[in-house]
Amino acid sequence: MLIDDLMGARDGDPFANLGLIPNKEINGFTLRAWLPYASKVVAKDIGNTRVIKELECKSKEGLFEAEFPNTDKPFHYSFDVSYPDAVVNVIDPYQFHDEAYTGLAEMKLKASNLYRTLGAHLMTIEVDGVKVSGVKFAVYAPSAKCCSVIGDFNFWDGRRHPMERSLDGHWVLFVPGIKPGDRYKYELKDPLGNRLPHKADPVGFYSEQYPSFASIVVDQTTYTWHDAEWIKSQLNNKVDQPISIYEMHFASWKRKDDGYSYSYREMADELIPYLKKLGYTHVEFMPISEFPFDGSWGYQPVGLFSPTSRFGKVDDLKYLIDQLHQNGIGVIVDWVPAHFPSDSHGLARFDGTPLYEYEDPRRGWHPDWNSYIYDFGRDTVRQFLVASALCWLDYFHVDGLRVDAVASMLYWDYSRKAGQWIPNVDGGNHNYEAISLLRWFNEEVYKNYPHAMTIAEESTAFPGVSRPTYVGGLGFGFKWNMGWMHDSLQYMSLDPIYRQYHHSEMTFSMIYAYDENFILSLSHDECTHGKHSMLYKMPGDEWQQAANLRAFMGYMYAHPGKKLNFMGTEFAQTGEWNHDSQLQWWLLQFDKHKGQQQLIADLNKFYRSEKAMYDADYDKIGFFWLDHSDYQHSIFSWIRRDKNGKNPVYVVSNMTPTPYQNYRMGVLEPGKYQIVLNTDDKKYWGSGYNTGAPEHQSEDVPWQYVTYSVVFNLPPLATVYLKKIG
Repeated sequence: MLIDDLMGARDGDPFANLGLIPNKEINGFTLRAWLPYASKVVAKDIGNTRVIKELECKSKEGLFEAEFPNTDKPFHYSFDVSYPDAVVNVIDPYQFHDEAYTGLAEMKLKASNLYRTLGAHLMTIEVDGVKVSGVKFAVYAPSAKCCSVIGDFNFWDGRRHPMERSLDGHWVLFVPGIKPGDRYKYELKDPLGNRLPHKADPVGFYSEQYPSFASIVVDQTTYTWHDAEWIKSQLNNKVDQPISIYEMHFASWKRKDDGYSYSYREMADELIPYLKKLGYTHVEFMPISEFPFDGSWGYQPVGLFSPTSRFGKVDDLKYLIDQLHQNGIGVIVDWVPAHFPSDSHGLARFDGTPLYEYEDPRRGWHPDWNSYIYDFGRDTVRQFLVASALCWLDYFHVDGLRVDAVASMLYWDYSRKAGQWIPNVDGGNHNYEAISLLRWFNEEVYKNYPHAMTIAEESTAFPGVSRPTYVGGLGFGFKWNMGWMHDSLQYMSLDPIYRQYHHSEMTFSMIYAYDENFILSLSHDECTHGKHSMLYKMPGDEWQQAANLRAFMGYMYAHPGKKLNFMGTEFAQTGEWNHDSQLQWWLLQFDKHKGQQQLIADLNKFYRSEKAMYDADYDKIGFFWLDHSDYQHSIFSWIRRDKNGKNPVYVVSNMTPTPYQNYRMGVLEPGKYQIVLNTDDKKYWGSGYNTGAPEHQSEDVPWQYVTYSVVFNLPPLATVYLKKIG
């Protein structure tokens, strides 16, 4: 019976049972309303100006009806509803069938249509000269037996607003009267009719924190952007631009005196002057899409379309990004399409079935992170993921997406032993479905947002990660150089006396440097879980540790590839990163740490001002070894040039505490040369070792495979940059 279905929140076809229902017996319509706990219902015109008819109570549970015989077309109406303690006027949602279905027919035409259709969207429609405002809800749950939207507006009662199921498995309803800020969830029943835990909106744009995790209605049109000039300036080829990225964890970068993190708006005042002072081109936020567990650092997201509410509202984040842009700083956000957590309010078994995840745990469960893996072969999941990426570029104007854990997506046997994974159709370990998804994602990003970039965290030698899809690549703009990171940090951690036996660990990266568009990344992963801070990875006493780090930074900035440093490295933080605290800002009272900070600022300034340091990062003309085999002294020397082979910068790194008097270094042209940056300078807390005269005249002495050479004193544990004067 209908009343039983309504009482049990099991009505899957409410538009057939509620509202104005054609009635052939009376040659008109039956108006049926379902309003639990109501004692009286009076139908009025949509403008609430005249009474049409009082409805008869058909069930004390809240079912009311009225007949309208000899009525040839439907009409719009409202209800005056009497409750024991109040009389309220409501506009019945079950008269807006077509409005509820808005966008569904076009949703699959392009990926971005998904977030413009699903979720909670504010709508204003005009009927009979009256404007009716509310929210259109749409959620995909094809296997659910029924679905209701619940929230502040209906006392979180799943009986009050049953949704209509489309032929494709979307549940829809337009509910008048709902406003921005109203909270909601979905109440679903699985295929057997069992009620599931209340679910947050998979395409929700804002969310509450623990314990409710409710979705919140948002108006995405209220913020006015002022970054058009910035976006126009980014219509360039990123591979020949200087890119120096400051990676940060929002909650633990800096905290207020009361221990709370800065809000999005407060962060604008704190972060922007700091980044400008240090000269970074971009900031990369570790995941700020909504996530339930702080300890995941954001890498277990449940709201791929929703910025976390920990730090403020949606418009507050837009303000922060807008301000960064107006100050010439790009914004990259971490995007996590590889896996999602099992929290009951999230995507896991969303409609009682594995809707978003692979059903077989050998494909659908990640043993490393105890999380579900998206079904990359399912069209609805693929559109969902790509749409979420585009949403951040669209609504939030981000400049780049760094894709987390790409390697875990590419291989079926990632972090699995024999027997724990299922081969592909060819018997191999490549996940063709994930590969196809990543290619489509990159194509969509660059087609729709040509100013943006995509970055892969990919830790294997998978070919063509940063090569275009039309030549068989994955289509990313850049790839983190995890091999360089591992090898160089391994080398730097050694006592200098042993470095001569590991010389190739610093030179090996140039063998494959042009295989991909690499970013040299010293990320958060290298500063936690017992791996020590960058400073304390270095051997030796206090001075030597700092000198090693400075020399390494000089080496890194002169090595081909864009740059990324995790927060805290810029002032040589001593402790490991702690996500529950803040950086050790107090260290800046000491010269050692102020010196490191000044070095990073100077490196960024020099890097951005010299084309030779960046515009031929991925062209062999931009790099020339002078001496890569001086393992006995642990010295490396090379030349950086621009893409025309001009304006060379000469680089030499001495990775031992032994200084060298009258060190000879090859140069390409005769003339006077000057040291333009020296990581051993006293202003960086270096030793200030005397490098010789302010200018060094070249000599007609062939050296290191070039025609001329200069002589100067090479400081200990230092990287030195030289340029020709004039």
